[in-house]
Amino acid sequence: MKEYYIGQLAKEVQVKTDTIRFYEKIGLMPKPLHTQSGYRHYTSEDLKRLHFIIRAKEMGFTLAEIKDLLAMKISSKDTCEAVYAQAQNKIKIINQKISELKKMKNALDKLMEQCHLEDQLQGECPILDALETEEERS
Repeated sequence: MKEYYIGQLAKEVQVKTDTIRFYEKIGLMPKPLHTQSGYRHYTSEDLKRLHFIIRAKEMGFTLAEIKDLLAMKISSKDTCEAVYAQAQNKIKIINQKISELKKMKNALDKLMEQCHLEDQLQGECPILDALETEEERS
């Protein structure tokens, strides 16, 4: 089994060592063994767990959700169904965010259509003026 120091582990997954320490502090990563000289000592299982955390974060899972997923992975009989439900919920949240982002983009597009830079006096900005009004909140 391959062994890693914290810097090597961080390099493998392309995160900072502080990130690994933080994950240990909040319980996502187990407390590592320490060498006689006090260095943190990690195993290939720790590396697998860290990869899991990083990939789950990339898919939009929060640290609390990742903690739940790790717990399901370790102890649940109904792991697949529970994880499927978590993934479905995450997709629902992502779709809501996409919808909200599209609304924001459309609102900004409308504001930018009203902006004709060559026609504006110095110091006038229709976008800033529109942000002060209650019109077109959609």
